[in-house]
Order: sequence, then structure tokens, then C-alpha cells
Amino acid sequence: MSVQTDGDDEAAVNALRSAVMRLSRRLKHQRVDESLSPTEMSVLGTLARCGTATPGELARKEHVQPPSMTRIVALLESKGLVSLEPHPEDRRQKVVKQTERAEAMLEESRRKRNAFLTSLAQGLDEDEWAKLREAAPVLEKLAHL
Repeated sequence: MSVQTDGDDEAAVNALRSAVMRLSRRLKHQRVDESLSPTEMSVLGTLARCGTATPGELARKEHVQPPSMTRIVALLESKGLVSLEPHPEDRRQKVVKQTERAEAMLEESRRKRNAFLTSLAQGLDEDEWAKLREAAPVLEKLAHL
């Protein structure tokens, strides 16, 4: 499906882009562990959603080159946040699995960021909050296209 945009749509797209980027920057400041880069946090989030993955699969999902993902995984492993295990079907490969420490850190990060968003939402009226609740699944879909 191709969406045709007019001037109003272009203004809406511009406003959405600007708002999402601004909100994203503000959320990034709500980190639990300052020693992790946003990319490292993203990899841990992907593992939390998808379970184990090979470094190559992670590279594709994170839109980075495989050598970069190899370095990221090594850093996460050195911090005790992931472990490498034998691939169940291909002994030449390894799969990356997050550790309990990573799960706890991600949960704390989610809690902190959710609390931040909740505090921001206090500034919305009921109609705005209802619209935001309706938009959430659409934004989620857009984020994964």
C-alpha cells in the first residue's frame, strides 16, 4: 500500500518525527546503567523480546554489520550480561543468551522509563491520554516495519 501525502500529512509526519526524536532523547537519559551504550541496551532488549539469537541474527535485527555485533556481544559478555552457548543445530555457531543480571537490569530500566512516561502523561487531559492509548499500537507497529 502506498500512502499519498498532502501538505497536512507532511506537516503531521514532520511533527511526529520531531516528537518521537525528542521523546527518545529524553527517555535515553532515564538509563539505569550509564556504562552501556544505547546500542548495547538495544541488543539486550532484542534478546529479551526474541530469546536467543546468533550474532548474525542480532546484527540483522539491529541493522549493524556482523563484525560490529561481534564486538558488542563480546562487551556484553565481559560485563556478565550475555553468555554464548553452542548452537543447538550447527556446532560451528554460537547463540547469544541474556543472563539473569541482564534481565534484572532491563526490568529496572523499563520500570524507570515507564515511571518517567507516566509522570509526563500527568500533564495530558483525558482526551489526549485516550488518543495516546489508541496510538500506542500503531506506533509500535510503525517501529517494527
